[in-house]
Amino acid sequence: MTVSQPSTAARPRQSTNLSSGRKTKNAFMGFLIALGTICVVAPLILIFGFLLYKGVGALNLSFFTKTPAPEGEAGGGWANAITGSLMILGIATVIGVIIGVAGGLFLAEFPRHKLMRTIRSLSDILSGIPAIVMGLVVYALVVKPMGHFSALAGGIALGLLMIPIVVRTTEEVLKLVPLSVREAGLALGLPQWKVIMSVVLPAASSGIITGIILAVSRVAGEAAPLLFTAFGSNLINYYKPLQPASALPLEIYKGATSAFEENQRMAQAGALLLILLIFLASMLARFMNKPKQ
Repeated sequence: MTVSQPSTAARPRQSTNLSSGRKTKNAFMGFLIALGTICVVAPLILIFGFLLYKGVGALNLSFFTKTPAPEGEAGGGWANAITGSLMILGIATVIGVIIGVAGGLFLAEFPRHKLMRTIRSLSDILSGIPAIVMGLVVYALVVKPMGHFSALAGGIALGLLMIPIVVRTTEEVLKLVPLSVREAGLALGLPQWKVIMSVVLPAASSGIITGIILAVSRVAGEAAPLLFTAFGSNLINYYKPLQPASALPLEIYKGATSAFEENQRMAQAGALLLILLIFLASMLARFMNKPKQ
């Protein structure tokens, strides 16, 4: 008895239909991805182009060497804001790095410690506090007891904003260090603290530095907390952290809300400079995080 075989004439056509449907879906999803990319990148390009067109003319030697001119008058510069930003960010970096790296190190190396949940909760709470609220907190705890505004208060506010970023980055980078590296150090008879300081931290140093650079870039553009802490000053403050100091975000805010066109032009130049500095810091972070061959 002969058994009839099922016809396969329709299979190629069905396979062709499936392939055509997959190509259509793939093309549609590719279009959506491209559209989303354009929606994200286009505003950044427009903002940078606008600042480049409006503010590049004010980025001259006077901008970096002189203090602000009287309101509405041409000339002057933002040397006070540049030096103030450097001092405030320096203070913030010291605070954020010391506390942030220590916190990330504790979370990564002592996951079973009874304080682990408390430290993680505090880090998560800090990461959710708005910058302006942090400025108000530092105003109440530092500025009012001191009796005046200061670069130190501004640095503390920005440093507190840096801490959760550095903690999370440090923790994740330290987790990437193989457990065998720690075990090898302990097998040699080294105490745990020495294994951490001499073996684990150097192995994760590039990733930790990358996180620090990104944290500094994150807080470098914050103006809200500085309004309640550093306050601003037209004088150049090189080395007096207990005195008021200006910063690029503060001067950008003042210039952008000014009624004078010259002040707005200086604000656009300051915003352009700040974006360029953050871009360079981001490129440096990518270079530091580049895997070694």
